Amino acid sequence: MSSPSPVGALHANLLTALGTGIVSGELPAGHVLTLDGLSAEHGISRSVAREAIRVLEAMGMVESRRRVGITVRPSRNWNVFDPRVIRWRLQAGDRAVQLASLSELRRGFEPAAAALAARRANPEQCRVLAAAVSDMVVHGRAGNLDAYLLADKLFHRTLVEASGNEMLRALNDVVAEVLSGRTHHSLMPDSPNPATIELHDEVARAIRLRDEDGAERAMRAIIDEAATAVIAGDVGGA
Repeated sequence: MSSPSPVGALHANLLTALGTGIVSGELPAGHVLTLDGLSAEHGISRSVAREAIRVLEAMGMVESRRRVGITVRPSRNWNVFDPRVIRWRLQAGDRAVQLASLSELRRGFEPAAAALAARRANPEQCRVLAAAVSDMVVHGRAGNLDAYLLADKLFHRTLVEASGNEMLRALNDVVAEVLSGRTHHSLMPDSPNPATIELHDEVARAIRLRDEDGAERAMRAIIDEAATAVIAGDVGGA
């Protein structure tokens, strides 16, 4: 696998710096940036700065106007579904508020996705769900949170894909960022909650048995458990 080019790394670093600066309030709404200022501050070329600004413009975080400069936009204009915005808000924004908001979103679509998966999942998807749960059990007992995260993300991605709904499938990266954020920001216990893993197993089993109500109910319980942990300032599983 080739390593990223120096220009690509500079672009990524600037994009992250600006994104986290905006979501944290260090660069508040109305703050004006310039390409010359960014180039001087970060030691980059104007072309690298311009490309980063174009990405932020596409995300609704800044807007460029002649004779005004590059203006930071209010959060109501951001593309809050963009995985990078979610990642930055979990890293530098109000993490508890963001996680609570994401939990409410997940409660609105993942149980429905589970019910649809119980109707539409193919045998291979059922196998992947069961295998992911088995991996969660093994890695959870071992306290290997990185491996546990991979299995958890595979479970949720497969479930949403098994729903057969392209609109729900488009939200897959949102769920992945939530799961990653909880692990990377030490919001998971050293040993994931066994009850949560059991709920994942219930979802997988209900999907395999074509039990739509059971799949929906167990998935809602998974999200409720995670949301309760966030509100309580504790940690749980998702």
